[in-house]
Amino acid sequence: MKRIAIDMDEVIADFNSKHLRLFNRDYNENITIEDLRETRLRLLRPHLTSEIINYLNDPTFFRDLDVMEDSQEVIQELSKHYEIFITTAAMEHPSSFNAKYEWLKEHFGFLNEMNFVFCGNKSIIHADYLIDDNARHFEGFGGQGILFTAPHNLVETRYVRVNNWKEVKNYFIM
Repeated sequence: MKRIAIDMDEVIADFNSKHLRLFNRDYNENITIEDLRETRLRLLRPHLTSEIINYLNDPTFFRDLDVMEDSQEVIQELSKHYEIFITTAAMEHPSSFNAKYEWLKEHFGFLNEMNFVFCGNKSIIHADYLIDDNARHFEGFGGQGILFTAPHNLVETRYVRVNNWKEVKNYFIM
């Protein structure tokens, strides 16, 4: 079976919605997903970079993220034809391990937990495909990078792009 590695944040877990909700609440702002086009929150408010990153260091931050629309159904279908790995760069926020693991078990419990990969540099991942929102993870990756659209990557043109999970399904299952 061919292997598909799938990133977690902004690919199967809706990271931006919660991050913006907390930031807007705490700083009396009204920043929207649209405001993140081609940028990130910490670049919009550089004077609050450490505060913005501190949300991610909260051990519970990643536990209750919303699931990206159609991801569960499509991944379950893909798992009939491909070996699926969830690969998250958890080393960027080591306190996220437990929350991410629990979230994956709750929402993607149909996958083998031995295929949950918590790493830093994704070039170590041995798979045929990597679906990720961050193009830097394709550097050194030996397979086909597939860019999952997120506000920050809209101008990236070097990779195959999918905009949602229905497009992922169409890419892999004709």
